[in-house]
Amino acid sequence: MNRQRFDRQMSAEESLISRMERLYQDMSKGQKRLADYIIKHYDRAAYMTAAELGKEADVSESTAVRFAMLLGFSGFPEFHQSLQEVVRNRLNSVQRMESAMEHVREDRILDTVLNSDIDKIRITLEQIDRDSFRRAVDMILSAKTVYVVGIRSCAPLAAFLGFYLNQILEDVRIVNTNSASEIFEQMMRLSEEDVVIGISFPRYSKRTLKAMEFAENRKAGRIAITDSMHSPLTEHSDCCLIARSDMAAIVDSLVAPLSVINALIVNLAMRRKKEVMQTLNTMESIWQEYQVYESDEMEKISERGDSRETEEIPSGENHKKR
Repeated sequence: MNRQRFDRQMSAEESLISRMERLYQDMSKGQKRLADYIIKHYDRAAYMTAAELGKEADVSESTAVRFAMLLGFSGFPEFHQSLQEVVRNRLNSVQRMESAMEHVREDRILDTVLNSDIDKIRITLEQIDRDSFRRAVDMILSAKTVYVVGIRSCAPLAAFLGFYLNQILEDVRIVNTNSASEIFEQMMRLSEEDVVIGISFPRYSKRTLKAMEFAENRKAGRIAITDSMHSPLTEHSDCCLIARSDMAAIVDSLVAPLSVINALIVNLAMRRKKEVMQTLNTMESIWQEYQVYESDEMEKISERGDSRETEEIPSGENHKKR
């Protein structure tokens, strides 16, 4: 196994904690207090700003920033992101909710969650690999069949992506069962001409990972949509689209992953513009004929109402005779 793959397999926890331990002797007294506090209270530190963390460890905000840079990060935000990966990987759902609720004021929930989502999209935009994005588009367009795998909380993302891919491509299959045997049954005809898109975010689904391993064994193309190069999906993927997904109490933020999926769909539609327009025209005719959407139904009701009014309103001459 080469060094690059080894580094990708390391968990965020191993990478961050091992760095702290390795550099501990070279730290100042204040930085050691920070390290001690973070190791002992990582679940709390993951939600703190540099100023808040410094206050808890009895050091200045600038010391917290220098501490992050000593560990090899470009600044405190990058360190904070890595620390949150530790929390996501170590805490179960109950512990995550307890930890998050300690640092989110109830009267600020809306602002906190929406601002957090904005940050996730901004970070994703800054960090996503454009070459990987273009490669993913090429792989999907050249595939005979596209399989989209998303389990549990990622099932809505898989359904959304699959819905629109069906309007662009000829053969798209959504795999979202929780049964391992059913996953393999649905993918039994997978070949090297096909592409599998695996979607998984912490806590990572073993079913999705098994599906990607199966695709690798079948020599099919593999695209991972996940949160980090530390994700286990990356080891079995040809192409990775990284989208930030941090926790907000009991739920994970999937805004940035959905935004990446939107961009993927738009790019695919632009590359297949003629075919997509033909498909949409056909679908619009079907929707109108079978009154799929409310606007169509309201138009029909309005037309019937106008017709009845014409029949019931007497002419001016007849009205005078009455």
